[in-house]
Amino acid sequence: MASPMSATSFLRALEGEGLDVVQVGDWRDHNRNHKGPFGPVHGVMIHHTVTRGAARTVEICRKGYSGLPGPLCHGVITKDGRVHLVGYGRANHAGLGDPDVLRAVIAERQLPGDNEASVDGNRHFYGFECENEGDGQDPWPDAQLEAIVRAITAVCRHHGWNARSALRHLDWQPGKVDPRGVDWDDIEARVAKRLGKKPSSTPRPKPSRPVVDLSELVKAARSNPAMRGTPVTYSGTRTVEAALVDEGLLASKRLDGHFGSDTVAAYSRWQLRLYPGSSTSPGGAADGIPGKASLTALGRKHGFDVRN
Repeated sequence: MASPMSATSFLRALEGEGLDVVQVGDWRDHNRNHKGPFGPVHGVMIHHTVTRGAARTVEICRKGYSGLPGPLCHGVITKDGRVHLVGYGRANHAGLGDPDVLRAVIAERQLPGDNEASVDGNRHFYGFECENEGDGQDPWPDAQLEAIVRAITAVCRHHGWNARSALRHLDWQPGKVDPRGVDWDDIEARVAKRLGKKPSSTPRPKPSRPVVDLSELVKAARSNPAMRGTPVTYSGTRTVEAALVDEGLLASKRLDGHFGSDTVAAYSRWQLRLYPGSSTSPGGAADGIPGKASLTALGRKHGFDVRN
């Protein structure tokens, strides 16, 4: 039995394992504590989100959705390996689960099969949601898996727990499958190995940011719509399309690296969003052809740099 960490201790524990932590809004005070207590805590649970796009994923986990208010976890681990803190305290992530599983987690022994749903997991577990579509096909990048290992290690190290204090949602609640596609034996082994060492005082190097070449992107925007099929003439287009998807301006099925008419229309909507009330933007019309100002603003918000 353990009392939950303070929000400050939680942040320091994650940073102490070398994680790149992003603090989102009022995360320290964003919780569901009015619905019941948070604690005592017994373990840390890992989930997948069934979403695509970092910004959209973080927003959903922070706010929740109809029928399930946020926060939906304490931290969101995106594909680039960053941990976005969206809430602290009671969070809607675990739901009701198996009491035999809870007893096994507390005893730090092998988990039994879950066949009941009668214990409040939101009270007893820290929760991390991981950006993944959950279809068994969406890849788990090395940076994301390493962040999962380090996040689990941070919590376990603080409380003096071993790797058996971590579990998957599928271990807890009947019918759940998340985090689908993760080799859990490998995760447990890596956590155990890290727990046997002192935490690194040097933060893990941050993932390098993508760089989009404005001139190449403009060429693609001007030439691609007239081309037959969906040829990719500039690979950086995919980076920009991913940002437009995250903004809710482009359908995810159009994230194909081809700067076609749908992408032009989506980029035009981005230009108009930046400069509302006007059909033009500084440097030119909101015609869907990227300009330096609008592309830099998009990159600043979605984690890429721009060069001429």
